[in-house]
Amino acid sequence: MPEEIVSRIPFLQKKALGGYKVSPRVTKEKWEEALQPDQYAISLAGEPTLYSHLPELIDLLNQTGGTTFLVSNGTMPEVLRRCHPYQKYISLTAPERETYLRIARPLEDYWDRILESISDLGHETDAGRRTAIRVTLVRGINDHDPERYARIIQKSGAQFVEVKAYMHVGYSQKRLTIKHMPLHDEIDQFTKRMLPHLSYRILGENTLSRVICLERDS
Repeated sequence: MPEEIVSRIPFLQKKALGGYKVSPRVTKEKWEEALQPDQYAISLAGEPTLYSHLPELIDLLNQTGGTTFLVSNGTMPEVLRRCHPYQKYISLTAPERETYLRIARPLEDYWDRILESISDLGHETDAGRRTAIRVTLVRGINDHDPERYARIIQKSGAQFVEVKAYMHVGYSQKRLTIKHMPLHDEIDQFTKRMLPHLSYRILGENTLSRVICLERDS
């Protein structure tokens, strides 16, 4: 239950940091600060909207005074509408249905539901909530048709867009090769091909992470 998860966070954080306390580079103040996390990223462990108590969990975490980040594939728009994190990310994995079906290989065709989730972001942006679309480009697989990506993004009204490179880490190494990882220059060129079709501007970039962040013009 959400209450159990929230109550266990301090213990699990301390367990995760085991061994750092004795480091000469870790001050007492930094150690004590690290034991009280105040940023919660809800991602990297499967699709979080499949957890039946996700809205309640986010509400509880918000009450701690920390910030919550929710990353979703957008297949459960009805759940996402009930979630109010500090910032909501929706992944846009393809510019159109055919590419989505080929790379996501879903049990059912969820493309329309993903577009529904993305279109909801504009309402949340207008309500003052932070929203973002995350586009992870894989060389030779979904790094085509920037204009179609741009049309989806423009209609969404999301506040931010992160255009980033696929990184050859984790279990993806079993399916893809390092050649599928775009260089930062490729991310830059792809983003600039989208910009003429967007009312967004480049907010910042990180060349080591191979990511560019766009912000919607006010």
